[in-house]
Amino acid sequence: MSATPRRWTPLAGLLAGHTVSLTGNMLTYIALPLYVLAETGSATATGLTAAFAIAPVVLGGALGGVLVDRIGYRRASVLADLVSCLTIAAVPLLDATVGLPFWALLGLVFTSGLLDTPGQTARNALLPEAAAAAGVPIERAVGWYEATERGSRLLGAPLAGLLVATLGALPVLALDAVTFAVSAVLVATLVPRDMRPADTATEPSAGYWRDFAVGLRFLLREPLLRAVVLLVLVTNFFDATKSTVLLPLVAERDLGGATAFGLLVGAMGGGALAGSLLFSAVGHRLPRRATFVTAFAIAGPAPFWALAAAPPLPVAVAVFAVAGFAAGAINPLIGAVKLERIPGHMRARVYGVVGAGAWAAMPLGALLAGLAADRFGTTTTLLCVGAGYLLVSLVPLLGGPWRTMRRPTTPPGRPAAALGQPAAPPGEPAAPPGQPVSPPGQPAAPPAVAGATDGTPGRR
Repeated sequence: MSATPRRWTPLAGLLAGHTVSLTGNMLTYIALPLYVLAETGSATATGLTAAFAIAPVVLGGALGGVLVDRIGYRRASVLADLVSCLTIAAVPLLDATVGLPFWALLGLVFTSGLLDTPGQTARNALLPEAAAAAGVPIERAVGWYEATERGSRLLGAPLAGLLVATLGALPVLALDAVTFAVSAVLVATLVPRDMRPADTATEPSAGYWRDFAVGLRFLLREPLLRAVVLLVLVTNFFDATKSTVLLPLVAERDLGGATAFGLLVGAMGGGALAGSLLFSAVGHRLPRRATFVTAFAIAGPAPFWALAAAPPLPVAVAVFAVAGFAAGAINPLIGAVKLERIPGHMRARVYGVVGAGAWAAMPLGALLAGLAADRFGTTTTLLCVGAGYLLVSLVPLLGGPWRTMRRPTTPPGRPAAALGQPAAPPGEPAAPPGQPVSPPGQPAAPPAVAGATDGTPGRR
């Protein structure tokens, strides 16, 4: 009996679309806070803008996941990118015609974030099937998927810094709109219409809110996933203070503005790219919990303390690169755990709930960072947040559900793609975390955040 031929096109389409879309996002990530700082000169206004950018990610991830499950992953990815293209394009268009008041900018930023998240959820949910078609282990595919984000940061952030310095912020936002359109075309062209989880039809829809409740209940009864979401909820709160407010402030005040901001973000992205690629090659051989804690403890506090010390730019770039290298293992680990535990037909709605939980405190982190920087100064804020980050990073060493963060044993001959099948029939308790996954056809044995983080600007 001949082996099933490998099909690389769907996986390549997902990776390419994700790369282009996230590269465009990096343009906005750099341009938006610098634009607000230039217009208002206020850290509080910058934090408020960041809160408006992050809040819809929580809402769109939680509530959009059910819609993604209903209309199909491929179609949801394409539609979300096309609508986000129109929303982002409206920012420079309005500015060039009738003007763009601050409240209108906040509204467009909010709307764009609301639509962008379900598209990324849909691409993520298709990853196991694309990996199976290509014949690659799920951890390797997740590593590649995360590496596309790191590569997007590596290329997009420095490019955005240069473009903002030379063209201004609003033309850079127009380029982001183009990347959404390109991403939609890539996924529509390269991912086949019939690609979906094998068990998509096993659970008929019971209504929007009931479907959402099913995803929430699944998360609540999975101890390891609950622990991951709670940890990432806190670390994403810390990450939001840095990425949306404190880093732009320090870059603008001490390091040279947009170009330095882009270099630091790009250095962390480049380091994370290298870390993701290394993890995709050897991650399946490493102990998961020890790797997770080590990566978090290095990646989290170091950038805060480096910014507080105000070293020369090359030193700060080096610290960010090392932190990024460590961070490269975090999302692939979380992504593999999610894909192994979440039923295929529920991925989008559970991913949405997981992402929403992981991102829930980020708007507050951005807002409080602006207030704290104005009241206590950036240095004090950076030191305190870095210390808190280190303490939280060590929590998995306490044990509890974190002891189950081990690789499930796959029965001989079981394809890797079978991971992620449901662990029990709908309405039945799932198998205990860490237990072997059930055979194909039976209900089976959880990034992003949307974190380190399913969903942070740094680790999405």
